[in-house]
Amino acid sequence: MYVVLSVLVALLCLVAAISYMADGDGLSVVDAANPALTYVGVFALVALDGVVPIFPGETTLNAAATAAAQGALDLWPVIVAGALGAIVGDSALFWIARRSARRVGPQLERAKANAKVAQALEIIDSSAPVLIIGGRYVPGLRFVVNATMGLSTMRYRRFLAWSAVSGALWSTYTCVLAYKIGLNLGEYPLASVVISGLVTTVAIAVVFATVRHRRAQVAAQPDLPMP
Repeated sequence: MYVVLSVLVALLCLVAAISYMADGDGLSVVDAANPALTYVGVFALVALDGVVPIFPGETTLNAAATAAAQGALDLWPVIVAGALGAIVGDSALFWIARRSARRVGPQLERAKANAKVAQALEIIDSSAPVLIIGGRYVPGLRFVVNATMGLSTMRYRRFLAWSAVSGALWSTYTCVLAYKIGLNLGEYPLASVVISGLVTTVAIAVVFATVRHRRAQVAAQPDLPMP
């Protein structure tokens, strides 16, 4: 059953990728005249982004939250759509990796060879819950983490529980941040989308730089407690 579902998801991603590259930018999904379709679109793009990172899941989520700040959408459905999309995308990649190890393995090794991804993995450490939750905020790392969990002996039930926590936290944070910025930049919706994305990127960079600096201090002075 899982093999069939994995194949179906892979085919859906392929079709969606071709369609997206032809005429989509992610922002066009947000349609104030059709809120229900927008929520479904947010869910779909975030889910697809979890399997094929070319999809602008986070950008779409930011845009939808910004539209909510302008009164065109409701914030809570946007948050729920983003969270559910993240969880479904995580699960799809988990099972694709578990049932297609020979195909996913080489891609995973190439991703791990990226210096930034390798450094992020080292900083976040090897704890599965920390990786699943923290890895979502690092570009490219979510794919590595979820595929790795699929290739590991981790039980799906445990993975799903932490994926749900991760997806809910990420969607809430992303949407609330974009919403707050959108309230102050109502006349410039595109600017609010860009700024909210930059704020997240800078916050991640600061956290990782702080942890890396702390670990360097610990390495130089063994008596200091590890962070």
